[in-house]
Amino acid sequence: MSGHSYSLQDLASEVNGRLVGEPTTEIYSISTIQNASSGCISFLANPKYKKFLSDTQASAVIISPENESDLRGSGIIVDDPYAAYAIISSMFVIFKNPYEDMVKSFAVHESSIIDDSAILGPNVYIGPNCIIGANSIIHANCSLVMNVEIGKNSIIHPNSVLGSDGFGYAPSHPGYVKIEQLGKLIVGNSVEIGASCTIDRGAIDHTEIHDGVKLDNQVHIAHNVILGKNSAIAASCAIAGSTVIGKNLQMGGLSGILGHLEICDNVLIGAHTLITKNITDPGDYVGIMPAQEKKDWAKSSVFIKKRNDK
Repeated sequence: MSGHSYSLQDLASEVNGRLVGEPTTEIYSISTIQNASSGCISFLANPKYKKFLSDTQASAVIISPENESDLRGSGIIVDDPYAAYAIISSMFVIFKNPYEDMVKSFAVHESSIIDDSAILGPNVYIGPNCIIGANSIIHANCSLVMNVEIGKNSIIHPNSVLGSDGFGYAPSHPGYVKIEQLGKLIVGNSVEIGASCTIDRGAIDHTEIHDGVKLDNQVHIAHNVILGKNSAIAASCAIAGSTVIGKNLQMGGLSGILGHLEICDNVLIGAHTLITKNITDPGDYVGIMPAQEKKDWAKSSVFIKKRNDK
């Protein structure tokens, strides 16, 4: 249990939903529809979980109007149950600031500016010329190396490194000569960056992560990438340097985008897909080959090559 409880009417009002059932029913926690018990509220957003609706032990279910006829007990009727669940989930958070009572040890360079409302976790390093906006949270063991600007209400999860050196070297006769990375990393408002992500600062111009972007864990974004508003990238993806991406990108896990490309608005990239060319038309792009025995893959690859050569 979370320690908080709300009446069903409280929750319905919070999401502007239509209440079905007893308004005074007390809700103590949120649960999945298949694992719920009395005192829980659940939700039905994915059709494949509809089979659990008739047997759920939840005291109430957040549900859409088209599924209301299948509701067996109390509920909250909303157009988007998943969005309503997201709103209600914030009401059951126990520790708004998990570091409030901990002894902290972090280093902040004298040239950096941190808003008084920002939260820094233990062992955070803030290097030179960094700015952290209001109500942003930098979780434990993060490093803002240098020239990093973070807007308002953004969250950086543990062990992420922002503003690291971009991968820039000039080949020469004795070996590679390092190109110093002189630009910034600019992170907008309401951005969430998952655990163990790495985002490089720019070489001359800036790396930019625009408002509303959400990154899963272990995402790498190279120097001078521009990532448009409200994009969402799943775990273990990588975007190479100087690629410019429009708003509303959705990128499935283990995908990649090569460098110096342009990707238009409203592009969906399927899991395990590599983008090698500019994308100028919105749409859903997938390059997945199902797993096969090695000999079957060899035959398939020959067939695909012949088709593409026509």
